[in-house]
Amino acid sequence: MPDFHLFPTGPRPVAPFSHAIETDGWVILTGQMPTDPNAPDAPLPDGIDAQTHRVMQNLELILGELGLNLSHVVQCRCFLTEFDRDYAQFNTTYASYFPDDRRPARTTVGVTALAVGALVEIDCVARRPAPA
Repeated sequence: MPDFHLFPTGPRPVAPFSHAIETDGWVILTGQMPTDPNAPDAPLPDGIDAQTHRVMQNLELILGELGLNLSHVVQCRCFLTEFDRDYAQFNTTYASYFPDDRRPARTTVGVTALAVGALVEIDCVARRPAPA
């Protein structure tokens, strides 16, 4: 059976979901928004760079609650509301979180809108290392 994780330290959900689901060593993280877990009603950071950093930090927070980190991520899906305008800067910021030789598989799509008026949302799949 899958394990359903909702962490009190994680960002406040903006919809009815778990922060992560885990089954057979696979960990699926819900898309993270650029909200501050310590101030969920605060305005979003300005611009794609700041919002991407916040989203990546939120992913790191949820992974950390599971005893994992970004090195365990095997796939990301990224959603941008201003694709043409923000794609290049998004790539630069996103890439700073992964070594050149350890980047997960990724899909990035332009969308018409995201929850809370965000410019970016990222979800991911991680794999827990096999026991030694």
